[in-house]
Amino acid sequence: MEEFKYLGTTLTNQNFIQEEIKSILKSGNACYHSVQNLLSSSLLSKNLKFCMGVKMVSRMREEHRLKVFENRVLRRIFGPKRDEVTRE
Repeated sequence: MEEFKYLGTTLTNQNFIQEEIKSILKSGNACYHSVQNLLSSSLLSKNLKFCMGVKMVSRMREEHRLKVFENRVLRRIFGPKRDEVTRE
């Protein structure tokens, strides 16, 4: 198995962070598209729209911080990944 989701984090056999970043951006895009009509509505003030945008971005940052913490815990549990050839 080359990649799987564990506790909401995508783990790969090469420990690539790019896949995790893609996952976070995908989640942010889904959130943005779900409120896109509200953001373009003339019924809401720009200040309220701005606050909504800031909350979406801060939520993505919080998610990222949680995933970084989770990865740190997993590294503590499983130890650093060692190269099979050089054993480093």
